[in-house]
Amino acid sequence: MQSSHLLLEEPIRMASILEPSKASFFPAMTKIVGTLGPRSRSVEVLSGCLKAGMSVARFDFSWHDPEYHQETLENLKAAVKLTKKLCAVMLDTVGPELQVVNKSEKAISLEADATVILTPDEGQEASSNLLPINFDGLSKAVKKGDTIFIGQYLFTGSETTSVWLEVSEVQGNDVVCVIKNTATLTGALFTLHASQIRIELPTLSDKDKEVISSWGVKNKIDFLSLSYTRHAEDVRHAREFLSKQGDLYQTQIFAKIENIEGLNHFDEILQEADGIILSRGNLGIDLPPEKVFLFQKAALYKCNMAGKPAVVTRVVDSMTDNLRPTRAEATDVANAVLDGSDAILLGAETLRGLYPVETISTVGKICAEAEKVFNQDIYFKKTVKYVGEPMTHLESIASSAVFIHPTDSIVNNVFIIVRAAIKVKASVIICFTSSGRAARLIAKYRPTMPVLSVVIPRLKTNQLKWSFSGAFEARQSLIVRGLFPMLADPRHPAESTSATNESVLKVALDYGKASGVVKPHDRVVVCQKVGDASVVKIIELED
Repeated sequence: MQSSHLLLEEPIRMASILEPSKASFFPAMTKIVGTLGPRSRSVEVLSGCLKAGMSVARFDFSWHDPEYHQETLENLKAAVKLTKKLCAVMLDTVGPELQVVNKSEKAISLEADATVILTPDEGQEASSNLLPINFDGLSKAVKKGDTIFIGQYLFTGSETTSVWLEVSEVQGNDVVCVIKNTATLTGALFTLHASQIRIELPTLSDKDKEVISSWGVKNKIDFLSLSYTRHAEDVRHAREFLSKQGDLYQTQIFAKIENIEGLNHFDEILQEADGIILSRGNLGIDLPPEKVFLFQKAALYKCNMAGKPAVVTRVVDSMTDNLRPTRAEATDVANAVLDGSDAILLGAETLRGLYPVETISTVGKICAEAEKVFNQDIYFKKTVKYVGEPMTHLESIASSAVFIHPTDSIVNNVFIIVRAAIKVKASVIICFTSSGRAARLIAKYRPTMPVLSVVIPRLKTNQLKWSFSGAFEARQSLIVRGLFPMLADPRHPAESTSATNESVLKVALDYGKASGVVKPHDRVVVCQKVGDASVVKIIELED
């Protein structure tokens, strides 16, 4: 599976750029999160999305009701069975999101230099002169000269479908604004963003809690996307709430950084969250354009060093209506990969876009090409330096198998595994795990080959019934770059009492052969627990 890696720092033959890429079972090491909606909710389209490379399905509760999303999820389950491809579920909260309500759904034309009033009176009908909003505290939060942005749900950023307003005065509960550009708003719902203004609303709203405790619990969501995360306390509060919602104590929380407040508290948020979503739509409004790239690079570096998945949004907006991305968008996707992103999140492109499957496929191809020139050597050295010197200085290439001392857990020796795999040009790293932690740590070092995480379920009980763990851990791997899960037979323990566990290894290798990840004479690095020790061994496959 391992492809020949080019380095951008070295001269390459320009004609080689035109050579077609080889097909692979895994479209890319970088994962793709797709937002599901009207254009991407049929079994047929969802099957296409899974085959194209979508590994996480995002359900955004900013719009539509739980019944609608449940129908979509049932179709997704059917598509998973048809394609035999795992897919994780992400619930995206509404949070303190401000919305303009357009009950008539008539198009609203706004002319530059005219005025428009934002009112909390939702009983009023939206027009070119008056826009009802769902928040009665805006007049207390803004002042003359402040900037407000209004756009279609999931901003496109287009100056014809999004409008910039400047606050001219406050009249009681109403806010009078000057329109800065001509635009036409269409649809029932527009999102409102007050630039660099704190909105006094809870991060996890009562509506969010209701949806999580019903829809979320019923469907055992894998990820909670916590919109408008502003402080570490927001994550702690959400985690405390999830801990009381049945199986959702296992749900991972991804903090969405969407405004300056979240940016200022990024380090504390990163420490508390399981992952980060860089919501460049809203944050791109708060930040000066020349600072957006700097935030992305700095945030991704911090996530990479912490070993926590980072997701980048808003990359191919134009594909909402077009079959091809712009040149700038294609480059943007590649740069997100080179910067260290674990996943790309598609919003409007798959929710209401005309080409959801083609968009996922295109983004996957760009990611795969970028991965070929990702300088793993520099990244590896940088990560090891950041983490510090290893506890043991074993040389894993000295023999075909490396036995790590019982006091040195596999967690503390992941760099040995990665170094061994690169040295012997392994096609894949196979890691046996129950919690998924060791596999995620291996993936943190960005090996050039895929990491196959064989999740061994564990039997557990609540004194009333028996159940197996492992499904959450397997699906939560689907957002980590380079990590591909496989749920093993629960009859095989994660910790073997013998030197090898041939039966479960054979299943993993058979899966690798069937999927084209490995072929005869390939080398495979295997890591597993044997008693109290961790074992890393190198296998060369026979015909």
